[in-house]
Amino acid sequence: MLKILKYSFFDLMRSRWSYVYFLFYLLLGVVLLFLNNDLSKAVITLMNVIIVLVPLIGTIFGVMYYYNSKEFTELLLAQPVKRSSIFLGQYFGVALSLSMSLIIGLGLPFVFYGIFNSGAIWDFSLLLITGAFLTLIFTALAFVIALANENKIKGFGYAILLWLFMAVIYDGIFLMSLVYFEEYPLDKFSLVATMLNPVDLSRVLILLKLDISALLGYTGAVFQKFFGTSFGFILSSLMLTLWVIVPTYFIQRMAKRKDF
Repeated sequence: MLKILKYSFFDLMRSRWSYVYFLFYLLLGVVLLFLNNDLSKAVITLMNVIIVLVPLIGTIFGVMYYYNSKEFTELLLAQPVKRSSIFLGQYFGVALSLSMSLIIGLGLPFVFYGIFNSGAIWDFSLLLITGAFLTLIFTALAFVIALANENKIKGFGYAILLWLFMAVIYDGIFLMSLVYFEEYPLDKFSLVATMLNPVDLSRVLILLKLDISALLGYTGAVFQKFFGTSFGFILSSLMLTLWVIVPTYFIQRMAKRKDF
């Protein structure tokens, strides 16, 4: 698996799209630091971009890499190599290359600006960690969708629909539920619904770390009471890890049963 991971990683690192992805974050960091003298404000702006863009890029790259490397995958399947090793190696190669482009692209401008001497270092670190988690999660989900659909158009369609649901539609349903059932106690429902969506969970963690949860009103107070504690932070980290493990397990299981 490590050889396949290494091949997929360096194959993507040589791709022009990886350079475009890296340069986009590099320029984004430079522009934000040029426009904002306050590092905390730059981190907040980055959060709004990363929470939406990282899942989209991870989903598209995952599906695109699977379909584009299908012939090479079939060649590997003819060799005495485990199926799970092939697809898990490809998945981790794609996810790690995207995560590295994100971390280095955003990290360089902030390092040169002096992030290590600022109090915003922990906020920025959490932002990069959640971005890496979202990359791992949505790339894994993209591979699951691609393995389940031979048709490339259907695979891309389902992948975009998944991102749209997680990033936009889920929040709309969540807010409508809070408004419709406002007469009932919704504390536990809000916490569970947040943890069931990695995008929302990442957003809440960053908002609480930036200490601006008061902007969320009553819901923010509930989140602060739970996620603001050490237990809440550990549970949230475990949920994000679980969001990585479960799709990875499905990749392994589907690869073994799929008829190529």
